[in-house]
Amino acid sequence: MALIPFDDRDGFIWFDGKMVPWREANIHVINHGLHYGSAIFEGERAYEGKIFKTVEHTNRLFKSAGILGMNITFTPDQINAAKEDALKANNLTNAYIRPVAWRGSEQMGIAAQATKTHVAIACWEWPSYFSPELREKGISLKTSPWKKPAPDMAPCHAKAAGLYMINTLSKHAAEDAGYIDALMCDYRGNPVEATGANLFRVKDGVIRTPKPDCFLNGITRQTVIELAAKLDFALEEDTITMEDLKSADEVFITGTAAEVTAIGKIDETEYQVGPVTRTLREAYESLVRGKSFSKSAAA
Repeated sequence: MALIPFDDRDGFIWFDGKMVPWREANIHVINHGLHYGSAIFEGERAYEGKIFKTVEHTNRLFKSAGILGMNITFTPDQINAAKEDALKANNLTNAYIRPVAWRGSEQMGIAAQATKTHVAIACWEWPSYFSPELREKGISLKTSPWKKPAPDMAPCHAKAAGLYMINTLSKHAAEDAGYIDALMCDYRGNPVEATGANLFRVKDGVIRTPKPDCFLNGITRQTVIELAAKLDFALEEDTITMEDLKSADEVFITGTAAEVTAIGKIDETEYQVGPVTRTLREAYESLVRGKSFSKSAAA
């Protein structure tokens, strides 16, 4: 199937306060965001016309901007309204939303004090990140040789574009080896996430997820932790080792794009898509669509 380039599509993009035709939402090749990675972004989903946790995502966008010293001149309320406007302009109800902010072309070099922070919001139809078949049997991960940096080595709590370079390298290596995605370890060698989603391990009915001390504390991760508590699952935030993964009953990942996705294989270790993963997946899918869910109904 031929890919549709993202710069050649119909629709509109909210760009620095104005709605512009999709193909005209352009920037100059000489800009600080491109050359020095000074850009931040969010990934959000709208379900049946309602953006899930839009306030939380916008708050994180501004937090990321603060960490990188970027000054967004729009207010959070204006950004929230702009996301709604972009959905309406593109006549979308179920969509992926991508707010992005970057330093512009006013200054070129390491220093960027004179640059303006630009903001754009695009949205498009994007079904489940993984196919229904993969979601049912679980995706495969290959451990990456790249590690997440320590918190005093990179702005790891910002959703910053530059931090994803090693994730792209890792995913490419995994795909070249016949896997779907990569397993990312932290600077200590402990597994913490996939290339765009947080990691959970289940053993004897107890869920464990690593503390986000050197990687992004995903909004979907936080949502699933809340769901697990409401559904009376035991959950621990603690270190996961590679040996822990090898002995796990179930493994799954969470993210805006991935939602709740089961893992069927990590390196040479295989897993079943178990009842905890299935229950949390169904609970999450109900929550984002405003539907009720009970653990007993899923059993």
